[in-house]
Amino acid sequence: MSGEREGAGIRLVRRSNAYWRVTIDLPPLNIFGPANIPQLEAVVAALETDERVKVVVFESAVPGFFLTHYDFLAKAEESAKFPAGRTGLQALPDMLARISRAPVASIALIRGRATGVGSELALACDMRFASREKAILSQWEVGAGLVPGGGPMARLPRLIGRGRALEVLLGADDVNGELAELYGYVNRSLPDAELDAFVEQLAARIASFDKRALAETKRLVNLNSLPADEEILPEWGAFVASLARPAAQRRIQRLFELGFHEPGDVEAKLGDYVGRLGDTEEAEKARGASR
Repeated sequence: MSGEREGAGIRLVRRSNAYWRVTIDLPPLNIFGPANIPQLEAVVAALETDERVKVVVFESAVPGFFLTHYDFLAKAEESAKFPAGRTGLQALPDMLARISRAPVASIALIRGRATGVGSELALACDMRFASREKAILSQWEVGAGLVPGGGPMARLPRLIGRGRALEVLLGADDVNGELAELYGYVNRSLPDAELDAFVEQLAARIASFDKRALAETKRLVNLNSLPADEEILPEWGAFVASLARPAAQRRIQRLFELGFHEPGDVEAKLGDYVGRLGDTEEAEKARGASR
């Protein structure tokens, strides 16, 4: 991706033994690709094995973007080279499922776009707090002829209900921080100026509590709320299969022609642009029929 600076990546900072921060720093757009899978895997493995950590906050260092979609410029073989993870799921959904189950409280601090993979990471976290003015959540894939692959069909209905989940997934539109709170997509949306202090205070508070009490309470909540791996498993295969379909290839190609994967209007307003792709296809068909 052009514009990515040296040293960029997914960074783990230990504020203390009990309180960690994971910063996503993949400028200019925080696009997640195969190169980032080992980085995220290292973070997840550390959360699972360090007996001292109690809370982790996922945040972004890139203005305007929490974490966006998968890297569509990456070669298919680069993504396919990763074996199934510890859960038996493919690499990305495996790591997201393990974040949900880790004996650590996980918090997504969402400022900017959480699109596709970004939404899926946020959904995998235990709690989500969003900037009222600057957060945008989106499962955009259906608008581009794709099927989401990181578990949102299993997680969203449990979180916001079937009807709203289908609105988010099939509508493929942008959801701002205020609406995300109303729907339950995030715990709260806060004024942007108050977001960091709120998350910092909550994380520090949790970090002061007993690790065993935290982990056991989360485990019991998980029993009543998390989808089984078998429910998530078909999603990645459906995503990969959808990539090969002509409808998806046409729509993705059209997005690239408009400026997909580059800083600009398409990435800033992806929900708006995928909503226009069907009109573009119909117009092209009409022009072809008139010749």
